[in-house]
Amino acid sequence: MHELGIMTGVMDAVCESARQAGATSVLRIDLSVGEMTEAIVDALNFAFEALRELPEYALCEHATLQVNIVRPKSRCLECGAEFEHDRFHLFCPKCDSFATQLVAGREMQIDSIEVDIPSD
Repeated sequence: MHELGIMTGVMDAVCESARQAGATSVLRIDLSVGEMTEAIVDALNFAFEALRELPEYALCEHATLQVNIVRPKSRCLECGAEFEHDRFHLFCPKCDSFATQLVAGREMQIDSIEVDIPSD
């Protein structure tokens, strides 16, 4: 289950950023995951729920996770067309070329985190 490794990295980065910002808690994490990573959203959510119970991720104890799936998109190197597709069909729909380059769908990024920072 590579989703546990992914979420461990996400939680490490989120907690470090929250600490640097002086946050007392993380309220929400928005994550973009490309379909081509083959990460399973339910497994990411399961890993998140399990990890936020650990003491090292106490800042995220009450956080919610929003996972946004990014559909694969490629550019044809022959005709220049850009097109969305599934994980298996990479042929250009305009010229039927297999010479394509993936331009979206492998993302794995933290889009934003919402934190609670006490006011002075």
